[in-house]
Amino acid sequence: MATDLGARYVGVIRAGGPRSLGLDAARAVLDGAGAGPRRVGVFGAAPPDVIGAEAADLGLDIVQLHGDPTVQMVAAVRGHFAGAVWAACRVSGAELPPNATALASVADGIVLDRRSARGLGGTGETLPWAELAPAVASLRSLATLVLAGGLRPDNLQEAIRLMSPDVVDVSSGVESAPGVKDHERMREFAAAVTAREVIA
Repeated sequence: MATDLGARYVGVIRAGGPRSLGLDAARAVLDGAGAGPRRVGVFGAAPPDVIGAEAADLGLDIVQLHGDPTVQMVAAVRGHFAGAVWAACRVSGAELPPNATALASVADGIVLDRRSARGLGGTGETLPWAELAPAVASLRSLATLVLAGGLRPDNLQEAIRLMSPDVVDVSSGVESAPGVKDHERMREFAAAVTAREVIA
């Protein structure tokens, strides 16, 4: 369905939580998306060599590091993986984490997500887009800007208008239950992206 709707990326979770998939299930999801979208794997605190091995097994194009990755972690993963590395910056308030610029300088992409006690991601909690936008401007020339955190069909256009991300990353916003994607919500989300692109 994601491929049919024009998604440029399809991802699987290998970082624990209710959406985490075993390797066989993750491979089935990615293979089911076909050759169109780039394949993304989301990892938590796994060792770099394990991430590299799993990325090769799954045929990933992009590794997305959650769990507050460091500059050193990004560099270590690069030693085991030849594709792109995206690093998550989990935001507590209206300011970026102190290491955001350093991360953007070494990672291929920065994933802005909401810091939550409920988990590494997929919590459905939004970011303060208007307040955060000025700080994010400094990252644009350094890395691909990926916006996550509570995006839904009804708030997506506002988020894009305020943050102008390169990529929008959605999980809970198109689900009927954790890990269960709702095709109608996916259609609505894709329509909101398309509408915003036409407006812009």
